[in-house]
Amino acid sequence: MAAPPPAAHAKNGDTHVTGQGIERTLDCNESTLLVNGTQNIVTALGTCWAVTVMGSSNTVVADTIINDITVYGWDETVFFRNGDPFIWDRGRELGMVNRLQRVG
Repeated sequence: MAAPPPAAHAKNGDTHVTGQGIERTLDCNESTLLVNGTQNIVTALGTCWAVTVMGSSNTVVADTIINDITVYGWDETVFFRNGDPFIWDRGRELGMVNRLQRVG
């Protein structure tokens, strides 16, 4: 039996990036970052409470993620440098390939 995913409650309000082909650098501000769409590239500075990615071919590079990473869709990439977040790859559960990992 798998552990249930943690609830992600943003401390300072959520940040949404929605669309296609958006390139954005932002301060996560200890909040939840939600990326929805396709081919978006987001650099998240500071600390994110959580990161949720939906759609396809999105890339998120985050300094720190505290609580969780949740990914729906396929060909998604989430790299983070610090933190020990719970990783829930819903796409992989359905046979889709995503890249979610800590990087140096």
